[in-house]
Amino acid sequence: MKTLSKSYGSVILVYLLFFSSLVYAIEVKDLKCNSEVNPLGITNSSPYFSWTYIGDEKSPKQGGYRIMMATSIEKLKYPDIWDTGPTSTSETGPFQYSGAPLKSGQRVYWKVTVWGNNRGAAHSELSWFEMGDIENPETAFQPYVFPNSNGIIQISLNGHDDGRTFEGIGGVSAGASSDLLYDYEDSVRSQILDYLFKPKFGAGFQHLKVEMGGGENSTCGSEPSHAITREELKNPVSRGYEFWLMKEACNRNPKVILEYLPWSFPGYLKPDIYTSESAEYFVTFLDVAKKQWELDIDWVAAAENENYTNRDWLVNEVRPLLDSRGYNNVKIQGPDDNSGDWKIFNEFENDKAFDEVVEAVGYHYVTGREFNENMVDGRGRPTTEKAKNSGKLLWASEDWSWTGKDWGGAGALNLARIYNKFYIRDRITKTLIWAPIGSIYKSVTWDKAGAMKANSPWSGYYEVWPTIWATAHTTQFTEPLNWQYLNSACGLFDSATYKGSCVTLKEKNSPEWSMIICTEKQEEIEIKIGEGLSTGTVNVWKSDENEQFVQQESVMPKDGVIRISLDPQSIYSLTTTSGQQKGTYKIPEEQPFPFPYREDYEDRKAGDLPKYHSDQTGSFEIALKEDGSQCLKQIIPEQGYDWMRVYRHSNIKPNTLVGDVNWENYTCSVDVFIEGGNLELGGRVQGSYLKGYRFQVAKNGNWKLMFDKEVLKEGVIPNFDGNQWHALKLTFQNKEVEAFVDEVSLVNVSHQKTTGYVMLASSYDENLFDNLEITH
Repeated sequence: MKTLSKSYGSVILVYLLFFSSLVYAIEVKDLKCNSEVNPLGITNSSPYFSWTYIGDEKSPKQGGYRIMMATSIEKLKYPDIWDTGPTSTSETGPFQYSGAPLKSGQRVYWKVTVWGNNRGAAHSELSWFEMGDIENPETAFQPYVFPNSNGIIQISLNGHDDGRTFEGIGGVSAGASSDLLYDYEDSVRSQILDYLFKPKFGAGFQHLKVEMGGGENSTCGSEPSHAITREELKNPVSRGYEFWLMKEACNRNPKVILEYLPWSFPGYLKPDIYTSESAEYFVTFLDVAKKQWELDIDWVAAAENENYTNRDWLVNEVRPLLDSRGYNNVKIQGPDDNSGDWKIFNEFENDKAFDEVVEAVGYHYVTGREFNENMVDGRGRPTTEKAKNSGKLLWASEDWSWTGKDWGGAGALNLARIYNKFYIRDRITKTLIWAPIGSIYKSVTWDKAGAMKANSPWSGYYEVWPTIWATAHTTQFTEPLNWQYLNSACGLFDSATYKGSCVTLKEKNSPEWSMIICTEKQEEIEIKIGEGLSTGTVNVWKSDENEQFVQQESVMPKDGVIRISLDPQSIYSLTTTSGQQKGTYKIPEEQPFPFPYREDYEDRKAGDLPKYHSDQTGSFEIALKEDGSQCLKQIIPEQGYDWMRVYRHSNIKPNTLVGDVNWENYTCSVDVFIEGGNLELGGRVQGSYLKGYRFQVAKNGNWKLMFDKEVLKEGVIPNFDGNQWHALKLTFQNKEVEAFVDEVSLVNVSHQKTTGYVMLASSYDENLFDNLEITH
């Protein structure tokens, strides 16, 4: 069955790629290496690549590209030589090679994907080139491998060893990934937050990066902006849950490191997001954090997520404004890009001002996107020697993105191995994963991602997954900025794989030390404890597939030496520190979403988020009506600057989900006031992108009943008064769908028997909803 599903998924993927190319009719062709097609005998170690982009009426210019190179045609799926990642530019080359060192006589297979400037993708035909005798060949990086004597791994610890400062393990709350966490009752919500942030209890995330919301879809939904208009920019507003989440993290760990990054932007900042006004937009987020939440944010990722950044803007606008507004201590991290070349270091070489402004460099998916058990051994997007030699702080600023429920595959064990690999191979000292928690509705994009799950606030149920404890193997035994790596005690057990590895860290101002080990097979290790390090009792903690984070029998060194046997496919932490624990709470039982369900929006204050709603695009918040009662309002006045607008599907219009994806036969109704444009009541909606039945009514009385984007029936409501409240209703009974306005049936169709959520949608107008009911 699994084989069938994979095959079916592959067919669908191929179909979608073909379909997107067919629809938009853009092309990429004439792939050239050093200005030749499929050349032989290339002698320079860093050749150049180019192609021809042919646009169409919709996308006359190229909006982005991705180059992929591999040792075989099959490996182009997860390139093992070079993968630029999606890169936003209209240029078609020549681009200089920046991948793994090439070998004399090697044949390399490559292809290019391009995106139009207004969406649409095209995929090149396969191309190749062959190397001759390379002049001045580069040497491939070789990780340190511990010596092995008669089957015993030898690890020597030296308290005076060189090593970079450890900066922490953290999580990225973004893309609406923490949405439903906000809706849990306080007592249960506090438990979940303890698992995430309380030191020496659960994952103990030491860094929290949050989204600076912009009101457009940013992965699993949309997050609201603190300044949706120019007028609000003068008096920014605390919206959503990210400020709250940062505060809760600080309440548990006052030393937690805070950062923020935008995905989308409000419409008034279009078309150029790198202006003095956008710099003001960035800085006012700090004003809300400081003045309304008493939060001191440490870092701003001054870019647009995964779309590089702008040098002049950072140097001439952002840094000066931060300093003039009293945020001298807020540091800039960038570019938070999704490309794999770490090319920003090329710019730093001849630009001292740019180099000084960017104090840490972070890239995404350094480990790559091969989500299986071999993920840790994939090439991914390694740091360059130039980056490592710069002395600059190096981060994996968003990585992993998988389900924490799994132990094997790309799950918990793999993530622990990645934490180790990033220092051993890349000298990366901080890793941030997306997402620390999965708190989104089922069937919404990336609904299974997260180190733990909490998407049932109505019942209080949540799940603590193995990845929480895989992370604890590092975070409960170290502390950011106060610990440093010991380079000669960071390495692999076998040169062929990163699956067996060890990193060792020391507390800077004490002899205490900790070691984090991942195994692939059974190992015997001998640890020699050198000068400057504690030779006291060593506490041992272990995780494997069956049980995570269990304290083992402690070990006492003999003459400064420890010998210990390690089980295969396990994580171990050895430490001279104490106080670690596997925190535990009694978890409430899971219950389905309450049915029937009624919401009058009276149980929270105006300006707050509505309970159990999941905004997919736009922003819906509780608002006051003229009579003093409350309702739900869509507040975004115009379409914003959409994140990844070149690469991603548009979500069309503001919409929010509520309910259960498995609901089948039901009636949903809501009172509405159409301030402008149109609004919708939807049912049997499966997730993002308005997939389901949609009953749309406009202010002029025009109506449509749609399924996805297909119009099933449409018409005009006689004598419709657009300045009055009206009641919309949909009923679903097997294949029968009926739509009502003010209890008058407008249409009854027989179509499809499907399941899904209730949806409220609106044009970019301040339309109102009240008295939502979902019944039999």
